[in-house]
Amino acid sequence: MVDLLCNFINNEAVPAGGAPESLAVTSPHTGETIAQVPLSAAADVDAAVAAAEAAFGAWSGMTLKARAAVLLRLYNRLQVHADELAALVEREHGKTRTEAQGDVAKGLETLEYAIALPHTAAGRVETVSRGVQCRDERVALGVVAAIVPFNFPFMVPFWTLPIALGMGNTCVLKPSEKVPLTMSRVCALAADVLPPGVLNIVHGDRRAASALVEHKAVRALTFVGTSAVAEQIHARASVLGKRVLALGGAKNHLVALPDCDVEMTAQDVVASFTGCAGERCMAASVLLVVGDQPALIDRIVAKARALRPTGDCSASDAAPTMGPVIDTAALQRIEDAVAGAEAAGAAVLLDGRNAAEFSARRTESGGFWIGPSVLRHQSATDHAMHSEIFGPVLSILHCATPDDALAVENANEYGNAACVYTASGAAAEYFSQRFQAAMIGVNIGVPVPREPFSFGGINRSRFGAGDITGDAAVEFFSYRRKITTKWAVSAEKSWMS
Repeated sequence: MVDLLCNFINNEAVPAGGAPESLAVTSPHTGETIAQVPLSAAADVDAAVAAAEAAFGAWSGMTLKARAAVLLRLYNRLQVHADELAALVEREHGKTRTEAQGDVAKGLETLEYAIALPHTAAGRVETVSRGVQCRDERVALGVVAAIVPFNFPFMVPFWTLPIALGMGNTCVLKPSEKVPLTMSRVCALAADVLPPGVLNIVHGDRRAASALVEHKAVRALTFVGTSAVAEQIHARASVLGKRVLALGGAKNHLVALPDCDVEMTAQDVVASFTGCAGERCMAASVLLVVGDQPALIDRIVAKARALRPTGDCSASDAAPTMGPVIDTAALQRIEDAVAGAEAAGAAVLLDGRNAAEFSARRTESGGFWIGPSVLRHQSATDHAMHSEIFGPVLSILHCATPDDALAVENANEYGNAACVYTASGAAAEYFSQRFQAAMIGVNIGVPVPREPFSFGGINRSRFGAGDITGDAAVEFFSYRRKITTKWAVSAEKSWMS
């Protein structure tokens, strides 16, 4: 019998009220149930928000420097337990050990940035006229909520929490019901570091998420997930007068120009589309090959074919490896995408459905294993070329000219990330200035900006204003209070007299 998880309110584990429904949390490696997550009701959300409301006055009343000192203690606590947290990420998500460690490390980087907020988010003071002084200061919003996806159990929650807390807000987090263990452990570790009510967790599904969106005391919220849901949440929260930043899906395009380094490009493309089993919004989805480059395609297929399934959670990874996908639904979606592309006329250069080692692991373990697939398309209108598969599938399309490749990328409804592989600085600048995406890579297929730079897309990859990390998050999680004072009596008259 596995444990039923509790919510985390006022630094205590609190069972969901009544006799809540629950969902099984399954191991992607084996398909076995490793926990039960409660499907919290609106009353549970009310309790968490009430705790956050009660904590807001004292927490926001602390100086920025004092809050940063608390966050530093939290950083030290989590750093000590980083390996434990990475093991939880690996267990519930299926990432390789290295990927799980990266998940935790990248989340802690945002916490590091938040610790430095006293140096980066201080207000300004200036004498603007004789005897007249203007100053501004950042003011916390109140209770903020974060609704996060399954694909990065630690990093994505930490896109929101550290900066929101550092700016003086209190938080309610709804983790994905598919990966609730990691953030539950974070809250337990934080219980004697953060004041009660500053950070709260409510587990559940779309009903708990909806209750957070609708709650009148929630002043702002962030969401990361599919574009369809992001658009709905943005529309509803905006109508309710809340600040909202909802990040959606992606279909990231990589362009390989004829002068690209074949080995480096092949290695990077494979790392991009197979890393985290393709379950990340920054994964490569489409490779646009300009001109005839058979050697590049051969190397990509060979490197992807060489990937092996990772061992179980207790075994060390042997590179190159790839983990399982999150669940049966993901497995079916990926298989259907490859089958649909093949039926539409795409050549299957590498078929992950029939990858021997992955198929054997799935049969032996009961987990959600599938190998990488590489498809060569004849048309940019093929369904797999423009739909988000969210798995280890790469679509390749040949383009006659660089501008043909740009036209394909620019027709994409998403606007998350794009990359060009080239040895030419002029070509790199040409593409960087013309890609219709917010995060651009030059010879790097996962162009994730790090603080103080901010993460976020455009078009259907983002609904709302601003970005979710870095200095844009400081702006999102606070408002500017502007104060103008005059004490000196002056005989001179001005427009401010």
